Amino acid sequence: MAKSRSAAVATGLVFAASVSTAAPAAPAGESTEASIRTRADALIAQMTPEEKAAQLITYFRGLGNIQDERVIGGAGSFLFFSDPKEINRLQTLAVEKSRLKIPLLFGFDVIHGLSTIFPVPLAQAASWDPAMIERNQALAAGEARAVGIHWTFGPMLDIARDPRWGRMVEGAGEDPYLGSAVAAAQVRGFQGARIGVPGHIIAGPKHFVGYGAALGGRDYDEVDLSDSQLWNVYLPPFKAAVDAGAGNVMSAYMGLNGIPAAANHWLLTDVLRKTWGFNGWVVSDGQNVANLPTHGIAKDAQEAAAKALDAGLDMEMAFAGPAFASLPKAVEAGQVSGQRLDQAVRSVLEVKLRMGLFENPYVDAAKAAKALRSPANLAAARVAAERSAVLLKNEGSLLPLDRKAVHSIAVIGGLADSPRDSNGPWVFKFNEPALQGILDGIKAKAGARMSVGYAPGVKIPPRFNASIIDGMNADLKRPEPKDDDSGIAEAVALARQSDVAVVVVGEPQGMSGEMASKSNLDLPGRQQELLDAVVATGKPVVVLLLNGRPLDLHETKAQAILDVWYPGSRGGDAAANLLFGDAVPGGKLPFTWPRNVGQVPLIYSHLTSHDPKGANKRYSNESNAPRYPFGYGLSYSTFAYASPSLDRPSITQDGAVTVSVDLTNTGKVTADEVAQLYIHQRSGTAARPVRELKGFQRVTLKPGEMRTLRFRLGPNELRYWNAAARGWVIDASTFDVAVGGDSTSPFIASFEVTGP
Repeated sequence: MAKSRSAAVATGLVFAASVSTAAPAAPAGESTEASIRTRADALIAQMTPEEKAAQLITYFRGLGNIQDERVIGGAGSFLFFSDPKEINRLQTLAVEKSRLKIPLLFGFDVIHGLSTIFPVPLAQAASWDPAMIERNQALAAGEARAVGIHWTFGPMLDIARDPRWGRMVEGAGEDPYLGSAVAAAQVRGFQGARIGVPGHIIAGPKHFVGYGAALGGRDYDEVDLSDSQLWNVYLPPFKAAVDAGAGNVMSAYMGLNGIPAAANHWLLTDVLRKTWGFNGWVVSDGQNVANLPTHGIAKDAQEAAAKALDAGLDMEMAFAGPAFASLPKAVEAGQVSGQRLDQAVRSVLEVKLRMGLFENPYVDAAKAAKALRSPANLAAARVAAERSAVLLKNEGSLLPLDRKAVHSIAVIGGLADSPRDSNGPWVFKFNEPALQGILDGIKAKAGARMSVGYAPGVKIPPRFNASIIDGMNADLKRPEPKDDDSGIAEAVALARQSDVAVVVVGEPQGMSGEMASKSNLDLPGRQQELLDAVVATGKPVVVLLLNGRPLDLHETKAQAILDVWYPGSRGGDAAANLLFGDAVPGGKLPFTWPRNVGQVPLIYSHLTSHDPKGANKRYSNESNAPRYPFGYGLSYSTFAYASPSLDRPSITQDGAVTVSVDLTNTGKVTADEVAQLYIHQRSGTAARPVRELKGFQRVTLKPGEMRTLRFRLGPNELRYWNAAARGWVIDASTFDVAVGGDSTSPFIASFEVTGP
């Protein structure tokens, strides 16, 4: 049997027969969940303390031959493996060489695709299209499951209100309502209807909770959150993910109220399990448990392991020297109970059973190759990039470019010819991602009808800090022009001889993501100087931005700015379609875009505070208004909103009001608009924000078409967590209502909430 299985692994064949393990088959007549518990308990009864601890450790792929020894010893899971043949090899060791023959669980950071790369999560949030996001993550899950990945360390649900924080690119922006909708969509996409659905993987929302509020936007720094912020802003996306059925949750690096998240009993047990009813398993972020002594709450690895497990953490992600390896000694010393250890092991075994790994631990390598980068997936990636783009500026209706008037295009900027950067962070060379640069897409679209010239311009400096992720992509380099004035001169000359210049600027992928926080929002290197020089030629200039955060373009005079983010595997085709009007931008900003870093943090849903009439004078030296407000985005068409109407003037605290508004496409092209509903509570038992998003709809309208949109405002939309009451409340008050195209839409209608 072993010989035939090994031969099959070598050729990548999948095994249809059940694998013999120490886990008994499901007893006849028992429900699925009951049988899963029975089988898990039967295994636990046979396990040594060391084997139990091993099931609770996720090992990093860069461990060399030592990983084989750990598999034979009963390792539980690994991360960053995506080669089907290597996954099959390790599974063979687990189900043939380990004593209890328990299959391995393989996790991976499938953040926005595996081999087909979709726009980065922040970009997809800018689509305001949860249905599309769900489809995209389902496609990403299909690729991942095909190669043998069972579990993703995503989605990242951290609310980000300081754009200096590099990991802003992985989330949905600043707003908890939008963030919650995106969170639920991603979980549904990754997992399907339930854990174990073929072609899907387990979602692992991260980082629970507050990581995005790191002081100064400095990665891994401490967090200081009020209860009001925690419950009203940072927890809701995680609650939405749990309600959507997420099977795993990852704890955050930092502390909350002085207690590191990986050992925070109130957070992991009282809130997550008891209050929300989460019944999956909790994993630490990398080295979180081993680093608890660094936080100062444990004297050594053994105490750290005991405190983390006792707090509600079930699994440790370890790059080296796992603290959980000391759990047998911790149990023996009475630092944590054996019952709690068994509970954690049970949660891991149960998910392996739900995924069907005991029956089918292997993957078919030949079929896996066919599942990657399929034409359908690549087409979906292009559509996602088109729907995620945000048109920030379009003076004189420069965009879309007039095919009859434009005969020559100057494409300028090193990022234009850097397919790797177009894919953004959390994309790995060993997955052979589909690559396409902006320049490639424009050339393909232009064809023989117009000439396309290219000048890289200026050198972009390397990222200051390097991480393990950079090491995985060390051989993926971008073009590096000379670091002198000759590149600028070449770009200027090209612009002067062309009808229009498309200047592609932004941040290379390594400057966005983990360990990529910045103290400013400027374009790196001499890109601003390059942009200014091209604009000074007087030629029409379109700026295409590659970015995962708002950037300060120093009030550029370029006529058009189109934010395409990191658009993914078909970003070049998408950018070209948007430039020429074959696609119409309809995305909206999921964050407030500051004028400069001195305004940070700047959010739309701030409190009124003292002297609201003087709110625009908080800084005396410049405007206090943002560069672009939350929810902002232009179109190639125009839209008109009628005044919203309400179906009733007042409701009780458990009632609901329906808001209706007529939306009309008043332009000449079919286009999308994201209608956004905001409320403001005038008074109550706590100060409330000047406005809060409580509904949105993205709709497609033909020229002249009118549609009536309806929004429901009920208890879920009107309640908030009140620090004085220590719980959720709905105040009797007057609520103002606004519906429009961004967060500056005026309040026109209102209704009353009366007592119970």
